[in-house]
Amino acid sequence: MNAPTSMGARPPHLLDFQDWTPERLGAILDNADTMLQVLDRPVKKVPALQGLTVCNAFFENSTRTRTSFELAARRMSADVLTFAAGASSVSKGESLRDTLEVLTSYKVDAYIVRHHAAGAAHLVARYSGKPVINAGDGRRAHPTQALLDAYTIRQEYGSLEGKKVAILGDVRHSRVARSNAELLPKLGAQVVLCGPATLLPPGLAHMPGVTLTTDPKEAVRGAHAVMALRLQRERMGGGFLGSLQEYANTYQVNDTLLKDAESGAIVLHPGPMNRDLEISSDAADGPQSRILKQVENGQAIRMSVLYHLLVGRN
Repeated sequence: MNAPTSMGARPPHLLDFQDWTPERLGAILDNADTMLQVLDRPVKKVPALQGLTVCNAFFENSTRTRTSFELAARRMSADVLTFAAGASSVSKGESLRDTLEVLTSYKVDAYIVRHHAAGAAHLVARYSGKPVINAGDGRRAHPTQALLDAYTIRQEYGSLEGKKVAILGDVRHSRVARSNAELLPKLGAQVVLCGPATLLPPGLAHMPGVTLTTDPKEAVRGAHAVMALRLQRERMGGGFLGSLQEYANTYQVNDTLLKDAESGAIVLHPGPMNRDLEISSDAADGPQSRILKQVENGQAIRMSVLYHLLVGRN
């Protein structure tokens, strides 16, 4: 594993991509290649984080992301402390800061934080004094998901420079959409966000390299990658959609819509999927789908991020 070379000030955390240069982001993606090689070995383990303790602090339910981070840390020989809010004093009214003080007493070396409130990972970074990785905070950001999405696209095309990525669906409630809109243009891609007007916040149009449209055909026209977002009905009140059938008829990523994309365009989804709602089963399971590849790449990316923040900084 190659330690990153001099690329300016090293961000101490991965909360979002505000302080991350394209060079440092490229180093994360490059090192993920090495991590994938580790995962292909009979013994899928390296001693890079031996003697360090990583805390998985999940204040919001998660299976995929929590498991991926836990495996990533264990593959690198870290000790892992898994904290689930539902089985903790948080459920009895303990504050985030009080919980953090308890966890800090366990001599944790890094925190991976998921929380329903935007900005929670920033709070942990402020008070812990340790590297923090944001595993999703409210609607705001999910940076490692965006990194694994970018890595999956780069695997397919060799580079993101000049590539068009269409992201369709529930943009309003999606931290994945926001993180991809922040990351992908830094790596040279053009991002088009698409959905019903009620689920498409106009403020995102001010982000560099990002355009918005309510027309799915316009969004996918010439796209090299098409991502379907989960319709997050648990975060919605009334009035966002006329009906689920109307939504599926217009915005579902399916073989018909993909005909307008670049030939061979890949299909992505951050998961979990609502099959035959935001994405058809044919598209999810078809030859252009890279959805399972995203899951596989998630471990490699998260290993690379942990290495970059905990080893590369020393």
